[in-house]
Amino acid sequence: MPRERGQKVVASNRKARHDYFIEDVYEAGIVLTGPEVKSLRAGRASLIDGFASIDGGEVWLENVHIPEYTQATWNNHPARRKRKLLLNRAEIYKLTGKIKESGYTLVPLSLYFKDGKAKVEIALAKGKKDYDKRHTLKEQQDKREAARAVATKGKEW
Repeated sequence: MPRERGQKVVASNRKARHDYFIEDVYEAGIVLTGPEVKSLRAGRASLIDGFASIDGGEVWLENVHIPEYTQATWNNHPARRKRKLLLNRAEIYKLTGKIKESGYTLVPLSLYFKDGKAKVEIALAKGKKDYDKRHTLKEQQDKREAARAVATKGKEW
């Protein structure tokens, strides 16, 4: 049986890019049980309200919802349990230093399979204020209108 190749996205947190300024992005492995992997392969997960924390030199993913696998028996998992993330020690030290600064947090951006292994993309992020969110939406709308104007201008010729 051939091994899996490529990347299959299971869940993405699109709201995170709206609510936070993304500083750095890290790819981390995630420690899962068997039924959790089966549930993820079925494409069922939610990163909304998820965050990562550093405790005792280890990075933990919290509040991520991976529903119970229906065909699993007594060894099923709780849907919102803490899951350990696998990062290099240097990356953990760098994240610890940044997190101690005020305003920074670790937010999961996406959960995916890369070459058959479950990975999570976490971002070092700083929260946006309401006026920052409005400004970002205004910029996106202006870019969209400019692109639309260029496209219609080309059709007039």
